[in-house]
Formats: sequence, structure tokens, C-alpha cells
Amino acid sequence: MTETPTPPRILVVANQKGGVGKTTTAINLGTALAAVGEQVLVIDLDPQGNASTGLGIDRKSRAVSTYDVLLGEASLDDAAIATAVPRLAIAPSTLDLLGVELEIAGDKDRAFRLKRALAEHAAADRRPEGKHYTYILIDCPPSLNLLTINALASANAVLVPLQCEFFALEGLSQLLSTVEQVRKNLNPALTIHGVVLTMYDARNNLATQVVADVRRFMGDKVYETIIPRNVRISEAPSYGKPVLLYDLKCSGSQAYLKLASEVIERERALRAA
Repeated sequence: MTETPTPPRILVVANQKGGVGKTTTAINLGTALAAVGEQVLVIDLDPQGNASTGLGIDRKSRAVSTYDVLLGEASLDDAAIATAVPRLAIAPSTLDLLGVELEIAGDKDRAFRLKRALAEHAAADRRPEGKHYTYILIDCPPSLNLLTINALASANAVLVPLQCEFFALEGLSQLLSTVEQVRKNLNPALTIHGVVLTMYDARNNLATQVVADVRRFMGDKVYETIIPRNVRISEAPSYGKPVLLYDLKCSGSQAYLKLASEVIERERALRAA
């Protein structure tokens, strides 16, 4: 008798503020999880498509995208493309996503399009030839629009990248409020998986203060791992590579490997609870 695969853990990487390292975290955490043996799918829900570009998928290769998935015209398996990273695939986005909100705005299930696609994937996954992922990471646009709501409505938990800057807590409060609304109305099981502090510069006293403030506010929801401000992380996307492929030994790569270990440890603790 064939054993039924364990459902993947679906994590949304979200923050309504731009420039906080959201997409960078999605692609590099995905790469780090794949590097330690997990089967990972990144779902690019940002019309800018930076996660797709950052994983080396050029625009000509995106014949089937998350736009088609949300419209119900393609499955996640149809859209998924293997990357240069073993065990890591991506469902890419295109600029067509900019119009999807208008196209589905009048539909009763508009907030559950991605959830339905994931359910269909899970059903197909139970077949012997199904493609099984252990982690699905969803990269959202830097706004709380219908694309982000679809991601939150379909996920197990939210991973929040937070830049070490003055207004960090203000943006975090907004996001937590949105997560609470989604939990009440669309997805009662949604939780905060953790907050990852990004772009940390130890020479900056303000950054150190932000770390202390966020830890005081969020307690053990904040990951121990802090992602440093690192030029290799910034350079890697222009080569269509995650930083772990671009420069494995740099401080940014090592930080994302540590973050992946922390994510896996939290998952083990949840299963054991």
C-alpha cells in the first residue's frame, strides 16, 4: 500500500512595505531549504516577477504563470519550472497579474483561487506520479491586495521579513492586524511562523535598537537568525542566482542556511506538540 505523502507546509513571505528583503528571503530561504534536502516550490505572486528573475527564469520561459493558475486555466504543476537549484521549483509570475484583481473581483471565491489550486495539487500529489513538495513558499507583492489575501487564505503560516529601520514596528503592526482579519474571516488556522530581521548593520546603533524593540514586542516569534546587510546578497539577483549559488561562503548565504535550520526546527516542534 502506497503511503500518503505528508501535506507540504505552506508559508507566505509577506510584508506590505517594499524593500524589506521579502523576495530575497523567499528565494534564498527556498534555496537553503532545498540545500538541506527539502522539496520546495516558490510561488511568485508579485507582478514584478522578481522571485522568478532571481531564480534565473527569463520572461520568455514563463509561458504558464501564476496568472493562469489564479484564473483556473492551468494547474500549479503546469506552471512550475525547475530551477538551477536541485529540489527547487518556481511557479513564475508575469505582468498579467496586474489585471487579475479586476478579472476575478466579482467572483464569490476570489479570495480562495490559490487555495483551490493548492487543493487540486494536493489531490494530484496523492497519485504515484504526483510531484510532492515538503515546503511551499509564496512571495507576495508589497501591498495588502487581493493577491496577498489569496496567499494568506491558503497558507499555514506567515513569515515576516522586517528591515532593521526606524518604522519597522509600525509596518509590523499593520501586517499583524491584516493577519488577524484573515484569521477571523478566511483562514482560522493561519499563524505567524516568525519574524526575520533583515539588512542588519551592526555598525548602526539604530539597527541594534530596532532588533531589541522587535524582540521585546514579538518575543520568541522573532527568529534568532538575523540576515546581515551584505553586498553579495544584493549582487546575486542580477546574475539570476540565489546568493547561495552566487557565493556560498558569504555571510548572507550562511545566514539563510541558519534560517532554514530554524524554520525546520520550528516545524518539528509544531509536529511534536
